[in-house]
Amino acid sequence: MTPFAAIAIYLTIWWTVLFCVLPFGTISHAEAGIDKGDGGDPGAPVDPKLKQKFLLTTAISAVVFVLLWLVIHFGVVKLPRVPGGL
Repeated sequence: MTPFAAIAIYLTIWWTVLFCVLPFGTISHAEAGIDKGDGGDPGAPVDPKLKQKFLLTTAISAVVFVLLWLVIHFGVVKLPRVPGGL
């Protein structure tokens, strides 16, 4: 696996995991019983805790990427070679 491919795969995994992690532990203004007034979305989270979610996403993505790399490196799954590849 080339470094460029590894970075691309990791970023793809990271974004996928981020969208899975984002809804965990969020409470909307409507669920908390807080009135947003005019112009506020009642479904907006009260405290999204993005820093914690980014760190959790990074950790989960690293584990998934290492598992994927081990599967590819030890030949559990053979990937076809692209002729004339970079």
